[in-house]
Amino acid sequence: MAFDIDMIKKVYSTMDKRVTKAREIVGKPLTLTEKILYSHLWDGTPSKAFTRGKDYVDFAPDRIACQDATAQMALLQFMQAGKDNVAVPTTVHCDHLIQAKSGAADDLKRANDTSKEVFDFLESVSNKYGIGFWKPGAGIIHQVVLENYAFPGGMMIGTDSHTVNAGGLGMVAVGVGGADAVDVMAGMPWELKFPKLIGVKLTGELNGWTASKDVILKVAGILTVKGGTGAILEYFGEGAKNLSCTGKGTICNMGAEIGATTSTFGFDESMERFLRATDRNDIADEANKIKSHLTGDPEVYANPEQYFDQVIEINLSELRPHLNGPFTPDLATPVGQLGQKAKENGWPIKVDWGLIGSCTNSSYEDLTRASSIAKQAVDKKLKPKSDFGINPGSEQIRYTAERDGILKIFEDLDATIFTNACGPCIGQWDRSDVKGDEKNTIVHSFNRNFSKRADGNPNTHAFVGSPEMVAAIAISGRLDFDPMNDTLINEEGEEVKLEIPKGLELPPLGFEVKESGYLAPTENGKNVEVKVSPTSERLQLLDPFEPWDRDNLTNVKLLIKAFGKCTTDHISMAGPWLRYRGHLDNIANNTLIGAVNAFNKKTNFVKSQLSGEYGGVPDVQREYKKAGIPTVVVGDHNYGEGSSREHAAMQPRHLGVKVVLVKSFARIHETNLKKQGMLGLTFANESDYNLIQEDDTFNFVDLKDFAPEKPLTIELVHKDGSTDTIKANHTYNNAQIEWYKEGSALNLIKKENAK
Repeated sequence: MAFDIDMIKKVYSTMDKRVTKAREIVGKPLTLTEKILYSHLWDGTPSKAFTRGKDYVDFAPDRIACQDATAQMALLQFMQAGKDNVAVPTTVHCDHLIQAKSGAADDLKRANDTSKEVFDFLESVSNKYGIGFWKPGAGIIHQVVLENYAFPGGMMIGTDSHTVNAGGLGMVAVGVGGADAVDVMAGMPWELKFPKLIGVKLTGELNGWTASKDVILKVAGILTVKGGTGAILEYFGEGAKNLSCTGKGTICNMGAEIGATTSTFGFDESMERFLRATDRNDIADEANKIKSHLTGDPEVYANPEQYFDQVIEINLSELRPHLNGPFTPDLATPVGQLGQKAKENGWPIKVDWGLIGSCTNSSYEDLTRASSIAKQAVDKKLKPKSDFGINPGSEQIRYTAERDGILKIFEDLDATIFTNACGPCIGQWDRSDVKGDEKNTIVHSFNRNFSKRADGNPNTHAFVGSPEMVAAIAISGRLDFDPMNDTLINEEGEEVKLEIPKGLELPPLGFEVKESGYLAPTENGKNVEVKVSPTSERLQLLDPFEPWDRDNLTNVKLLIKAFGKCTTDHISMAGPWLRYRGHLDNIANNTLIGAVNAFNKKTNFVKSQLSGEYGGVPDVQREYKKAGIPTVVVGDHNYGEGSSREHAAMQPRHLGVKVVLVKSFARIHETNLKKQGMLGLTFANESDYNLIQEDDTFNFVDLKDFAPEKPLTIELVHKDGSTDTIKANHTYNNAQIEWYKEGSALNLIKKENAK
């Protein structure tokens, strides 16, 4: 029986009318994406056609999911909204605060001890406001959502960039900052710029060593980390139908790495099989009643160039396995070519770790395909040359995999079975073989491989691949190993070759679990007390940000001019800093410490214009704040790519940064800045980035006239007294300008609720 089946039936009951009306208004056949978007308008039945990439549109998502690291700040904000209960079904999943070290049992116990205060807070606040709570160890948020909450044709948002994973079950599922989630929890619309559409036509069928992961690794190589920005990718074609549901989820999941708003697939037989296997026959039956609305119109897929802004075609039968990396998930290399490329670039050939799991690849099918390679190693007497780590995606998967003997195969190779949690994928890894300054290589089935992402070490070269390829590479211990063509020498000196991996889409005996880890909220939470200690290092009640004084911003000092890639990991690191995700002032001490200063190419070392001395970014910024001096951060392209963490916007705001001026933004981060009352601007002329000098002062001379589609004028005053005048663009609409005026979107919500 599905969660929220009545809500799902209600969504389906309106789709025919709304899709039919949208098709009439748009005046042409509709993609699946358009059907879902137009059937989830805040105003109900469509009344106008929207311009892709231009119009801001209010939507009504069906549900919300939050992981523990981001849920803290989201729920601290929601507590200020003056509501008794969340307006839409919402869940919290405790998967980020569990550090992988020695194994599941010990690691989970340690997490429950060290993060008890946070888990207790999340459980109590969930209970108070009608939120479903998934305990630590229950599983990784996106796998749990796919198994329990995702449904074809639905719309959901989540406070994690990989919420997009639910596209594997035909949803439009979008990662957002906590403030966006708070809006919807509070019964308000969710605003999104109507996305552009990229169609990905898949033909043929996967074979041999090629996996679903290789589809998105190939797409990432084509579109790069920013090629999907502002767009939804819609996969279609016979090749798409030939993929498993969890394989589709993998592809959608890593779409976050190309900046895509989300990705999705049309409802098909593999989705129906997955729904029925996860005890959701009721959803499958309802979906079958309206299945023509749960995929794109036939005319769209017959002539995709007429309906999508861009079309990519991939023949799965010809697709080769890839390993992407290091340091960026879009550096795509076919496996057989990686050895030469590694030698040319000085990447370490020896592989120290193979890590399988994460929200991207931790399904039953993933584990069985990887275990088929592990079983061969056992049978062929191959001793792995690399260490192995496994993170099952949920307790349901772990229990089923243990029942079916899959985990024992990995254990026979001395693999460490970590908790059903994110672990190394998000930097929650107490690595046993710390490498220090030594360059080293790991391979994993995760989604991101930014510098310092997995273990905090800038010398770790991380490569992304499918679980089965990770298993093969780890067994060989070499980055240049090509299992399709190369052989290995076993413990008896014999030459052996790994055979093609085999996996099971779904468990033949069905899924099974003894304790899922789910806690339903009480029906009436008014008497539930949520305690936050005023002396806590982990949690801190929020104070509202100050409203704009409606005057021009002047005498604004440069805090840092960031050079090159500046992700949310650079702006607000994860790893050990996750412990402070519920305490804004404490976590602000990591603000921009990973960003590279364009003037000295160092991290966390910027010049103070107050003292003339150099210091850490947060330290220098706190000096400016104490002196009442506003500051600006300058950045490069795709600023804020990566995780949806709104801390990357809240921390600079808390410390007194007023403006972020960059060449271009990643979508989620730009929205997060707006929500928190920051000015997020882009250079009208990208080359003006080069005009910024280390001791510059910025005067925003016409901010008083802040209006939609009106560029702002900035006077740059250099140390020698000379000046430059530049223009900056923005994408604020009238509603977003109101957020800025009030100091934050949350301030505006509170003001409206007080009326």
